[in-house]
Amino acid sequence: MIAVIIGAVVLCAVYVLSTMCRSSHPGMEKLQNWIYAHRGYHGEGAPENSMEAFRRARSEGFGIELDVHLMADGNLAVIHDASLLRTTGQEGFVEDLTAFDLGKYSLEGTDQTIPLFADVLDLIKGRVPLIVELKSERDNFAQLTQKVCEILDGYSGVYCMESFDPRCIRWLRKHRPDVIRGQLSYNYPRIKEKFGLKMLKFLVKNQMLNFLLYPDFIAYQFEDRKRFGNLLARKVWGVQGVGWTIRNQKDLKQSIAENWLPIFEGFIPD
Repeated sequence: MIAVIIGAVVLCAVYVLSTMCRSSHPGMEKLQNWIYAHRGYHGEGAPENSMEAFRRARSEGFGIELDVHLMADGNLAVIHDASLLRTTGQEGFVEDLTAFDLGKYSLEGTDQTIPLFADVLDLIKGRVPLIVELKSERDNFAQLTQKVCEILDGYSGVYCMESFDPRCIRWLRKHRPDVIRGQLSYNYPRIKEKFGLKMLKFLVKNQMLNFLLYPDFIAYQFEDRKRFGNLLARKVWGVQGVGWTIRNQKDLKQSIAENWLPIFEGFIPD
């Protein structure tokens, strides 16, 4: 019985240590006290991740969350899906495009096209903070993360980076420890998939890879925020939480009350 108790205590201690985060980055304060427009302040003729959506967010004084992909020519495109079908109605993948191609793809049937990350930065000019989501595809996590860092080296505004891919966050810890970094996750549903991928998702959703990533914040689906791993990461290690995606005023107020930085869409915040 004593051995069982000792074993249980050791396992609990290992779990707590696995959720370890960094809560001392001085730059986090500049990201706090903002609410963030998910893929820009989109709607009513301003497609998600479009220059118009970013222009509106900047004008309204909202921080901006956006998604970045690495293209075939080494440039960075701002779009959520790797597939072009949902947002443009055309077949293909953004990783196969070049900067020259982007103007051929209309977003949601409007006059807006897929923007370059560099053009978005030139539009924002540091007026509002950015949450940059790294969208790795085809095992390009290192090339993508390095390129985003290189572009942001010349940017004077406030920003942080996040990704569902822990390899991106691990790369940042190793090569750019000064960059504010966050692990994205949610309560992944149980589906049939390879054991390795299933195990990786289990570890990430329970914050059990944090000791390798040492994130400055955890970005979690707001509805799933009360999972035990999140509680440990926030209460024990004092890490900042970022809640996505807030879709009504009630949840917005709740997220602020619980000190989760809110990423919102689909309504006009009070």
